[in-house]
Amino acid sequence: MFEKLASIDLPSSHLRLKHCRHGVMLYNIRDRYVGGSLDRYGEFSELEADLFSGLIKPGMLVVEVGANIGAHTVHLANLVGENGGVVAFEPQRVIFQMLCANLALNGIENTDAQCLAVGAAPGEIMVPRINYRRDGNFGGISLGADNGDMVEMIALDNLMLPACHMIKIDVEGMEKPVLDGARETIARFRPFLYVEDDRPDKHAELIATLFDLGYRAWWHLPWLFNPENLAGDSENIFPNITSFNLICLPRESAPDEIEGAVEVRNTTDPHPLAR
Repeated sequence: MFEKLASIDLPSSHLRLKHCRHGVMLYNIRDRYVGGSLDRYGEFSELEADLFSGLIKPGMLVVEVGANIGAHTVHLANLVGENGGVVAFEPQRVIFQMLCANLALNGIENTDAQCLAVGAAPGEIMVPRINYRRDGNFGGISLGADNGDMVEMIALDNLMLPACHMIKIDVEGMEKPVLDGARETIARFRPFLYVEDDRPDKHAELIATLFDLGYRAWWHLPWLFNPENLAGDSENIFPNITSFNLICLPRESAPDEIEGAVEVRNTTDPHPLAR
C-alpha cells in the first residue's frame, strides 16, 4: 500500500505525481480540494466515482463539461472502455495541460480533451489568470472575468455527437447555459445528467430548466471525505464539506424514486444551503 501511494516530487515544487485509485495522477499540491485530496487520500470525491461506476457501461459516450485535471475523466474513460468514449472540456489552459498529461500517463486513447468553454451558444469568454503556485481552489474558478485570457466557447449541440449517454456538468454557476446549448442533444439522446447545483441564487432557474427539458432531479450530496479512502487515512481534512449535485433522469424513464435520494419536486423547493 505504501509503495502504491508513494508520490514523486517533480522539478516544479507545486506539482506531484502519484499512483492513485483510478490511475497515475499529476496534480498541484497547492490546490485545496482536488490536489489536496489526491495527495492525502489517493483519490478525489470517490463517492461520486462510485455513482458513475454503477451507471456507466462499456461502449457508452460521456460528455464531461469542466473536467479539471481529469480526476474523474480517467475513471470515466476506463468505465466506457475501448469501444466507448469521453469528450472532456476544460477552459483553464494550465489545468487543461494537466488533464492531457493524466490521460497520456494512463494510456487513455478514447478521450477527446478540448481546451474550450461550453455555454448556450458559440462565442468567447474570459478565463481569469490564476497563480497556480499559491494556495487556492483551482476547480472553483468562475468564467467571465473582466481580465484574463479569452477562450473560445462552444455549445454542445454544435458537436453533432453520434451518441450521448451521460453529461456531467461542473462549471461554477454556468450550468444553465450549458444545458441551454445542449437542448437538441438532450432531446435526441435523453442522457443521464449529473449537474452541480451549489449556487442557491441560481437553483430555481436551474431546476426550471431541467423540468423544461423533461427531466426529474434528485439531490446527490456526497461527502468529499471517503472513510474507506485508498490511503486508509481516518483523518478527515474536509470536515462538513459536501458536494451539491443533481442526479437527473428523463421523466419518461425515471424510476418512482431513487433509494436514499431526495427528489426536487418544485422550483420553490429550497436549496440545502438556504435551509
